[in-house]
Amino acid sequence: MSLFVRLADWNADHEAIRRIREQVFIEEQKVPADIEWDEHETSAQHFLIFLNDKPVGTGRITGDGKIGRMAVLAGARGHGAGLQLLKFICGFARAEGQKSVYLNAQCQAEPFYEKAGFAKEGDVFAEAGIPHVRMTKKLGEAAENA
Repeated sequence: MSLFVRLADWNADHEAIRRIREQVFIEEQKVPADIEWDEHETSAQHFLIFLNDKPVGTGRITGDGKIGRMAVLAGARGHGAGLQLLKFICGFARAEGQKSVYLNAQCQAEPFYEKAGFAKEGDVFAEAGIPHVRMTKKLGEAAENA
């Protein structure tokens, strides 16, 4: 089993990004398609994670340090792909000079993000009809803290 993450370009990689997000968010989680795609698609830095050379996950970060649209295909879960993707995104943010990052985590995924060093902030709120909580992480100097 081989996992690797790389930077993705919306224009060049949008088919893979869209396929993953459509399967995870629109089909699995029933997020309405009209709110899945937004004005940040072309300006955000996207990422793809590959399992055995096939794109199985994606995420993005906006210029203000917001990580979002983290998705791993169901068949690829349980192999550490999500954590490796998140660490890569945090490392990218640190290299770009970000001191911290934040995200809106689905409440069911809160333990995953806590394991990765994120801390809950504030109350639960609904986003796309799904309970979420804002979580933040300070970025240290060493990549091991990603």
